[in-house]
Amino acid sequence: MIRVQREDFDTGKELERLSGGDHTIGGVASFIGLVRDMGGPNQISALTLEHYPGMTEKKLVEIEAEANRRWPLAASLIVHRYGRLEPGDRIVLVATASPHREAALAACHFLIDWLKTDAPFWKSEETPQGERWVEARADDDMAKDRWR
Repeated sequence: MIRVQREDFDTGKELERLSGGDHTIGGVASFIGLVRDMGGPNQISALTLEHYPGMTEKKLVEIEAEANRRWPLAASLIVHRYGRLEPGDRIVLVATASPHREAALAACHFLIDWLKTDAPFWKSEETPQGERWVEARADDDMAKDRWR
């Protein structure tokens, strides 16, 4: 399941809904991304995420489908927020459920790495020096490459 939304999410409710009485599930893995108050050496007062509706969801569906192709998942979930967020706010929830923990853990890690590089979101940070766009990072590309 994919959701791109402005509003916050309830992690407990989302994870409960993911496994929702499916007793074939033996493991659920999850990751919650939070806004930090530092971007490299700069203090950050807010992060704004922008996206193109329709295009973003389509790409997230492709990424989720790849995880489901690689691992035997009973369920998967990506909830990604957009708009202006402050330090401590939740940005993303990625969760996977599988009969076996190894598949759930690996698929969750895969989704996080691929979302970081392939999800079409653009981020700008508010700093004391002004607003600036967040550049792609080489170590994010290297993290994605390990899944090839």
